[in-house]
Amino acid sequence: MTHSARPLLRDLFDAAVAAADPHLRLPGFLPEVPRGRTVVVGAGKAAGAMAQALEVHWPGPLDGVVVTRYGHKVPTRFITVLEAAHPVPDQAGVHASARILQAVQGLTADDLVICLISGGGSALLAAPAPGLTLADKQAMNRALLRSGATIGEMNCVRKHLSAIKGGRLAAACYPARVVSLLISDVPGDDPAIIASGPTVPDPTTFAEARAVVEKYGLQDQVAAYAHLCAAQDETPKPGDARLVTAVTHLIATPQQSLEAAAKVALNAGITPLILGDSLEGEAREMAVVMAGMARQVRRHGQPVAAPCVLLSGGETTVTVRGKGRGGRNAEFLLSLVHALRGDDGIYAMAGDTDGIDGTEDNAGAILAPDTWMRAQSLGLSAADHLANNDGYGFFLALGDLIVTGPTLTNVNDFRAILIL
Repeated sequence: MTHSARPLLRDLFDAAVAAADPHLRLPGFLPEVPRGRTVVVGAGKAAGAMAQALEVHWPGPLDGVVVTRYGHKVPTRFITVLEAAHPVPDQAGVHASARILQAVQGLTADDLVICLISGGGSALLAAPAPGLTLADKQAMNRALLRSGATIGEMNCVRKHLSAIKGGRLAAACYPARVVSLLISDVPGDDPAIIASGPTVPDPTTFAEARAVVEKYGLQDQVAAYAHLCAAQDETPKPGDARLVTAVTHLIATPQQSLEAAAKVALNAGITPLILGDSLEGEAREMAVVMAGMARQVRRHGQPVAAPCVLLSGGETTVTVRGKGRGGRNAEFLLSLVHALRGDDGIYAMAGDTDGIDGTEDNAGAILAPDTWMRAQSLGLSAADHLANNDGYGFFLALGDLIVTGPTLTNVNDFRAILIL
């Protein structure tokens, strides 16, 4: 098994990604063809692939516009696919949001809006609230990304700085029927958090968004903070008449991907243990906990005996203090390297199922029992790289980055710790 550990870890990751393929997941959730028009809108890293899958399987005419991340565009015939920046919004996102809002104007109760939403949609739907500029949103977004805020906290703020998120898109579609098809990338699969919930009621308030900003000391983002303090034009809340008939379907979730990986492990004679699909917290701290669990398996056969694999999903956070490169998964693995220090028989991989770890060109990286010694032989200090938030540089030097390119789906992070 030693020689096949690395390929097995990659097989687990590939199975998790394949389980969330829009072409596989979308057809089973299509609504009936309406008497009127079918307009397609949407946003997210998987929006282009979802639009392509919808065109293949939709039995009637349709048109519309979706926005995805740069490099994630795919060919479509009837639905326009635009590209914009992620995770920090840009002018292309502002333009795309305007196109989407324009596409749903003047609809009737006989019309249908199919909204294709996946992770990343929050940054891509860059429509500043009245009185704010793109620069205001960019500055707050950068500050949130560096603060260590959770995805739920970040999206609470984003909704209240937006003209399209937090149920506002669905309100703009009224009185047309809205059916949203979602690929979840958030802990708990809450539709109100996925892409900041553009088509579902928003239970959060300006006061809660303001509290998030104050919690992380981001009041220096003056324009955005002032907008939150003014608390004008609250987002549509549960019970809003414009959203009562809107329907939402989760077509792919992190749990489904973990279960797909578990089947691959079983077929390889490895016992899978799914720890959870919505684990949150600082990446480096979660790694320390996971290292302790792996050692317990290795030494005492608890909670399961080796050979086994500990599987988990969710979205960790990184509080950026250094100037290095790397996303959540590289940070997690770098901390795991430091915690394990070459413990025998323990392998691991972590990757973002969208193929992009943070803003880098890798999906994630891989760890083996010899990682610690190979790093030392190259003069690499895991502790120093961790202090500089430089997981990318560490694993690049070792040749252990996992590069897939955009996968055109997104069910959040995937982690596997293999104990032999």
